[in-house]
Amino acid sequence: MKEKRLRVLLAEGSSGEGAAALRALFHDGLENLKLTVVSTVPTLIATIEVVRPEIILLDLSLAQPDEIDAVRLVHRAAPAVPLIVIDDEAYKNRAAKSLSQGALDYLLKGGMDPRTLERVLRAALEHNTLDGLADLLRDSLTGLHTRDGLLALGARAMETARRHGSTLVLLCLRIGNLLAVRAAFGPNAEQSSVREFASLLAHSFRRTDIVARLGESQFAALAVNAIEPSGPVLCQRVERRIAVLNRELGSRGPLEVRLNAGFWSPVDARPFPELLDAVESGLRAARAPAFTVDASRIIA
Repeated sequence: MKEKRLRVLLAEGSSGEGAAALRALFHDGLENLKLTVVSTVPTLIATIEVVRPEIILLDLSLAQPDEIDAVRLVHRAAPAVPLIVIDDEAYKNRAAKSLSQGALDYLLKGGMDPRTLERVLRAALEHNTLDGLADLLRDSLTGLHTRDGLLALGARAMETARRHGSTLVLLCLRIGNLLAVRAAFGPNAEQSSVREFASLLAHSFRRTDIVARLGESQFAALAVNAIEPSGPVLCQRVERRIAVLNRELGSRGPLEVRLNAGFWSPVDARPFPELLDAVESGLRAARAPAFTVDASRIIA
């Protein structure tokens, strides 16, 4: 039986280093690689529907003068396809920044040996498989990821952050008076409040972040590639939007929401489930009024 061919769409300049590295990796099985090479970002975007790639590689030297905007454009054109950027060693920080705009990983020119390329491609294919699984683990009422979905995607985000030396901010939230809303206005009003709150939360974070409903009244959001001071900033942003929502809810409001934020960096050896447990424990311990925020560091 004929093996399935890996469809790769590559946009790179005249160096041809990416194409050469791919052909070297598949040297003994070129028939298993379907490589399409283009030389401009607009052509790359236009070719996505034709090629239907499983992996996209983008040489950022083609994306001047706004390389990061090009990453966003390509990711929006194919949000379900893993995007790997290629850049010069001198611009490693720029390549790392692209991870917060939709890129899954990056390769540096001069370092695309078969072993490194295989690792990155394998991770990209596993990313597709895991995303497919996570999409099955969604809350039927809100469309957000479930607790299991967050655990799976959070573990992968932590692994990626550890590899690239980046950081995470985890925000956990609880609606304290949801049962009171149900008792006063009925189950339909309760469900409407949950859906509106979930929508508010989803729109408060980037598409590359992970938002989940952990339980009937519990939610979480994982901000990837986020620096420590952004924890209080994220909390303040969510609080402002909750205040607006509470005014719009009218007699069904206000929703009493408590928040707790935790910061993670690669010096923390704990796995993602332990990070989640720590931030949730801080949330359960809160006894203050709504909008209580503990943005303490979650580092051993």
